[in-house]
Amino acid sequence: MVFGGDSFTVKVVDKVLVSAEEPWNDHWLPFTNFDLLVPPFDVGSTFFYKKPSHGTFPTIVDTLKASLSRALSLYPPMAGQIAWNGAAGENQIHCNNQGVDFIEAEADVELKELNLYNPDECIEDKLMPKKLLRGVLAIQVTKLKCEGIVIGVMVDHRIVDGYSANMFISSWADMTRSKTPSMIPSFGRSYLKPRSPTVYSPLIDNVFATFVPPSSPDNGLSEEDDEYVLVNRIYYIKGEQLKRLQLLASENGCRTSKLVAFTSFLWKEVALSMEESGKHSEACNVVVTVDGRRRLSEGDGEEKEKLMASHFGNVLSMPYGSKKPEELKNMSLSDIAIEVQGFLKTATTKEHFLDIIDWVEEQKPLPLISKAFAGGEMSFSVSAGQRFETMDQIDFGLGKLTFGSCHVPSERKDCFKRLPSNVTVVSEYDDICCCGGVASALLAGCTTD
Repeated sequence: MVFGGDSFTVKVVDKVLVSAEEPWNDHWLPFTNFDLLVPPFDVGSTFFYKKPSHGTFPTIVDTLKASLSRALSLYPPMAGQIAWNGAAGENQIHCNNQGVDFIEAEADVELKELNLYNPDECIEDKLMPKKLLRGVLAIQVTKLKCEGIVIGVMVDHRIVDGYSANMFISSWADMTRSKTPSMIPSFGRSYLKPRSPTVYSPLIDNVFATFVPPSSPDNGLSEEDDEYVLVNRIYYIKGEQLKRLQLLASENGCRTSKLVAFTSFLWKEVALSMEESGKHSEACNVVVTVDGRRRLSEGDGEEKEKLMASHFGNVLSMPYGSKKPEELKNMSLSDIAIEVQGFLKTATTKEHFLDIIDWVEEQKPLPLISKAFAGGEMSFSVSAGQRFETMDQIDFGLGKLTFGSCHVPSERKDCFKRLPSNVTVVSEYDDICCCGGVASALLAGCTTD
C-alpha cells in the first residue's frame, strides 16, 4: 500500500497486530465520569529522530514491537476496545487483548525536507496511522530516506487525556531501553466515584452542558456553505517572545503565568481575525483545559496523591471565557489576562472536580460536552502540558528526539466540528512549537512561573 501526495509518498512494508505479552486477563473497565465528558475522536503524537547511531531499521522495529507488547501488559485498556457490556448496560473498555495495529512503513523523503509547518501535508495519513478502524490505539513506525525514523501514535481520546497518553508513551520508551517505567498506572475507580448524596455548585452549568445533536448533519449546511475549514499548522515561538508576552500581560501589576499570557494573546488574535471577517458581534470563546489530578488529592494524604498522579484516563475540566471580538479588540493584554484568570479560578479547587463527578452522575446517560462548544459559536481550546515528559525524556534509544508534536486529524467529525480545531504545542525548555488547528494550543514543557 502506498500513500501519495504532492511532496512524498509512504509505502507500508508490513502491518501486524501486537498484543500484550502473557499473562493477561480478560476484564471490563467502566468509564469514569470524567471519561464521559469526552466525545469520540482520535488524537495522535509524532516523534521524529535522526538516523540512529546503531541498529538496522528491521532490528529497531522488532525491538519496538517487543517493548510495546510488554507495555500493553502494563496498560491493558490500550490493547482492548470500547464495547457494549450487556451485564452493566453501558459502554465500557473491554480489556480483551485484541491487539494493536502496528504499521511498518518507508517514506521517500528526508527529515530536513518535511514541511512541518503544514502537518496536514506531511503527517496526516502519511506519518500518522489513519483513523482507528479497530481498538483504541494504532502505531506507525516510518523510515525516512535519510534513515531517520518517525514514530506516530494514534489513540481514542475517550480512553486517555494528554497526561495519560504521555504516561503510556513514556513507559513504552522506558521499556524499549530495558528500563523500569518511572510510573505504574492506576486504573482504580473507587476514588473517582460520586458522593452520596450527590451535590454540586450551579457553577458547573457554566462549564459543561448536555449535548443535543443537530437535527441534520453539519447543522443542515452543505460543505459549500461551511465557512470554516479545518487546518493544522505548527508554529515556533521562542522563549524570549513568550517572556515578553508574560511581561505585557502583567502590566497591570498582577503577575501572570506564561500559560495565561499565551492564552490572552491567542484569544485576542482570534478575535481580531473574526473582526476582519465581519464577525465583530459574534461570541469568541476560549477554553483552557485544567488537569484535576493534583487538585483531587489535596488534603487526602500521600497515598491518594500517588493514586491520582498515576491515574490512567481523563481527569479534566474545561472552564471558558466568552467575549465579542469588538470587546477584545479594545482590551490590553493585561486586561484580557485578568479575564482569563477570572474564569480559570473557578476550576482550580478540589471542590470543583468533585462537583463535576456528581454533576455527570446526575446527567447519565445523556451525552455531555464543554459548554463553550455546545452552541455552535467560535470556540477554541488551550491546554497546558507542564506535567508531561520533556522531549529529551521520550527516549526510545534512537538518540535525542529532534522534534515531537501532537496531531488532531483534519477529518475529525465529532461535535466540535465547524469550529477551528486544536493546536498542540511541544516545547524544549522555554522555547515552544505550536502545532495544530487555527485556534487551540498545548503548552508542553513550558514552566508556569
